[in-house]
Amino acid sequence: MPENRGRVLLAYSGGLDTSCILAWLIEQGYEVYAFMADVGQEEDFKAAEAKALKVGAKKFFLADLKREFVTELIYPAVQANCIYENVYLLGTSLARPVIARGMIEIADKEGCDFVSHGCTGKGNDQVRFELAFYGLKPDIKVIAPWRIPEFYNRFAGRQALLQFAAEKNIPVQQTVAKPWSTDENLFHISYEAGILEDPNTTPPDDMWKLTTAPENAPQEPERITIEFKGGLPVKVVALQSGKEYTDAVDIFNALNTFARKHGIGRIDIVENRFIGVKSRGCYESPAATILRVAHMDLEGLTLDRNVRALRDQFTTIALSRILYNGHFFSPEREFITSAIPTSQRTVNGVVKLKLYKGNTVVEGRYSDEGLYDAAQSSMDELGGFEPTDTTGFILIESIRLKKWAQSKIAKGQGGVTAKDVYGDH
Repeated sequence: MPENRGRVLLAYSGGLDTSCILAWLIEQGYEVYAFMADVGQEEDFKAAEAKALKVGAKKFFLADLKREFVTELIYPAVQANCIYENVYLLGTSLARPVIARGMIEIADKEGCDFVSHGCTGKGNDQVRFELAFYGLKPDIKVIAPWRIPEFYNRFAGRQALLQFAAEKNIPVQQTVAKPWSTDENLFHISYEAGILEDPNTTPPDDMWKLTTAPENAPQEPERITIEFKGGLPVKVVALQSGKEYTDAVDIFNALNTFARKHGIGRIDIVENRFIGVKSRGCYESPAATILRVAHMDLEGLTLDRNVRALRDQFTTIALSRILYNGHFFSPEREFITSAIPTSQRTVNGVVKLKLYKGNTVVEGRYSDEGLYDAAQSSMDELGGFEPTDTTGFILIESIRLKKWAQSKIAKGQGGVTAKDVYGDH
């Protein structure tokens, strides 16, 4: 029997990697406690607990972190319109700070010498988890098996893990026939690895777990309204049934149900990982997709133009990068998130939506904020200012452009033909 090398709290998912890591850590002489976070994934937690204890974990901890996940991570990201590389809604990134905090809380309480995770040595999650661990408990020690030569040389690929699991009688959902990896939470599910590593391979239809294929979605659309206060969703109404949802978690669950039924939220992308490599990932983010459409639409009605521009250029981009790169427990994140409530003070109102075959269509919006003036905007009536006032506005705006054109003409670079304007191509 190997010498006891200390107590480890392992971030356990019940899947292939962490089940094998649990058995391997025991082989190495560690006393292993298993930690599992309930962040809304569809999981048989009792079965996962039984599996962890069967493999050899001394204790199993399950932390229900769904409400913390929704209120502290998801909704601020909705307020800031967070998105990575214009397409990824950051579902995996958002869950990591919550899981890490819950894990460090247990590790501290149980006197664990180490924490461990099953993140690969080429992925983003190893960075996210470990930076979060150190940001919360600077003296914690981390065991990252996929960066330990004795581990990754022994398990050089997922097939070796499957074989090890079979030898240890560890049941796993992944099979040789479907070798892709998933990560699921209330916000989304991700798919990567295996056949998906070829970016030109079309994902098989049976891969998608959450959403109905848009072509198979109902022929009749679903209509809902979402009410926001301070940029946060506070009420969802299903217009056909009249059912209302007002609790933060209930709202997100309801939107997930609607979106999944109508095939909303699938993406297939190649993204740039923080460590510098490109990665193909497929994601389903049902409720988040609806919320993003509704929130951005309401901002058009209620948010001052310059506030919106500054928020888009500063908060949205910076917070998205902070989340993706794993810098949540940092001074810059605290600084950025402190600005979100101020930017959202006027984002109050209701958005009416139609959900239909993969699409979220805005059919109307309403607010009492008063930034929109129908009379000022109307092409059919005068209101707010005289049309002649615009003449001075245009003259002032044209000063810079006139000077630029005059300088080009003086240098012999002027002209009005297509070739003069666009040059040779």
